[in-house]
Amino acid sequence: MSMLRLCNRIKNNASSSPSSLAFSRLICSLQFATVKAKEISASKPAEVLNLVQGKWMESGHWNTIPDPLNGESFINVSEVDENGIKPFVESLSKCPKHGLHNPFKSPERYLLYGDVSSKAGHMLSQPEVSDFFAKLIQRVSPKSYQQALGEVYVTGNFLENFSGDQVRFLARSFGVPGNHLGQQSHGFRWPYGPVALITPFNFPLEIPLLQLMGALYMGNKPVLKVDSKVCIVMEQMLRLLHACGMPVEDVDFINSDGMTMNKLLLEAHPRMTLFTGSSRIADKLAYDLNGRVKLEDAGFDWKILGPDVHEVDYVSWVCDQDAYACSGQKCSAQSLLFVHENWNNTSLMSHLSYLAGRRNLDNLTIGPVLTLTTETMLDHKNSLLKIPGSKLLWGSEELENHSIPKIYGAIKPTAVFVPLDQILKPEHYELVTKEIFGPFQIVTEYKDSQIPMVLKALEKMHAHLTAAVVSNDPLFIQDILGKTYDNDDDDVNGTTYAGLRARTTGAPQDHWFGPAGDPRGAGIGTPEAIKLVWSCHREVIYDMGPVPHNWQIPPST
Repeated sequence: MSMLRLCNRIKNNASSSPSSLAFSRLICSLQFATVKAKEISASKPAEVLNLVQGKWMESGHWNTIPDPLNGESFINVSEVDENGIKPFVESLSKCPKHGLHNPFKSPERYLLYGDVSSKAGHMLSQPEVSDFFAKLIQRVSPKSYQQALGEVYVTGNFLENFSGDQVRFLARSFGVPGNHLGQQSHGFRWPYGPVALITPFNFPLEIPLLQLMGALYMGNKPVLKVDSKVCIVMEQMLRLLHACGMPVEDVDFINSDGMTMNKLLLEAHPRMTLFTGSSRIADKLAYDLNGRVKLEDAGFDWKILGPDVHEVDYVSWVCDQDAYACSGQKCSAQSLLFVHENWNNTSLMSHLSYLAGRRNLDNLTIGPVLTLTTETMLDHKNSLLKIPGSKLLWGSEELENHSIPKIYGAIKPTAVFVPLDQILKPEHYELVTKEIFGPFQIVTEYKDSQIPMVLKALEKMHAHLTAAVVSNDPLFIQDILGKTYDNDDDDVNGTTYAGLRARTTGAPQDHWFGPAGDPRGAGIGTPEAIKLVWSCHREVIYDMGPVPHNWQIPPST
């Protein structure tokens, strides 16, 4: 359907109310947007503001963001320093502990957010709007158009999932009969009130939006901080949500460095903070905030190709996507591939080399690495090659004919083979399992007799978010899934894919996505995740009587 025909249909079907007509006009344009994704450049730099207490504001200090593809200054972010956090502290302090809404207070806001989600999901489904966000994502976190559009698609589906009555269903309560007439206990999902979200650069729309809406659905007042390199995406999304009816006072949006955000958290005392990012910072926040955190931290994620060999072309393609899509900058990216020796008689390795080699900068199937330099990644490769029996499988070279600034990384998709027995040696294990947040993976081989060694390698890991067991052998799958845990009391793979089509990366709008084995672990995407992360349990016991006839005060007990 053409955009013109769509707009005409909406106009004809809309009610005559001003709000309906205004929303109909909004769908047919980008009136919410303050930038044009295609035009952002050094000659036409974009600006990103802060939002606090319902007002967009400048801070007086501007951080210049370089274009990740050529290094030119192309976005100016108004960043708050430590002297400017007072309005944000005041804003959170105005939110009571019982939140902006709860089952006993302002329940109509559950319906409000069902309506906001419905409208926002519908807007993201429009080609003009989805293309705008996909291209905006590409400008700040370069990835292929298909990957960027997929992020918008998942976000839109999430919003549609929680339209209508689905938001109030998140707050569904239960009742249990009491001990006597008139007594009943009821369990309610209760908001925390003032909360905070800190999200990374790699999914600038999907991660912050899904967590933000979960916080709002349950009745919280959030302050949101997104990595400054990509914060323009959520700034524009907040403007879209406002256009869809979200009250402007419900969310504060701050741009700052880490030190300033840390000070804000210590002074504002949010009752819960969601952090997605590195394990090091996650542990610091857990200490600073006395454990009032939910975390989705780093992931050195493994995949096992089982002894039953099937569909080599398909398995090769999934392995390539898991390791190198988004230039490997996914917390769920395939970091360590265990290949059963039965795959040696197939074209698996040649397929993987070919698929890695066809990625190029022109279509952004490979691109800048925003947290590591080229030198750092190549040094890591060189260190791995000093391990006896290790060898370079493919990649390890700097990208050709690029203008990516030196502060970022630019290497071809890379894989290093390390023998399994060498991985397990104490002097090598930490080096081999160091997470490289870029297009880099370790490959090893195992035999049936070495499965205990594979399990031992997995048990020693301390940063693993997702995992995959590629096999259609139910006994093999059962054995691996039943024995993949961690003896060091760290995270267990909370999102584990099993079967011939298993991968380590996937869309978290249709299934739980997060670590397990850690009480701080945060999920994303599902009703269960939202209730776990953004609400707590409150029990209310009704005891109305009646008091038995002729009741008398009993003896003391």
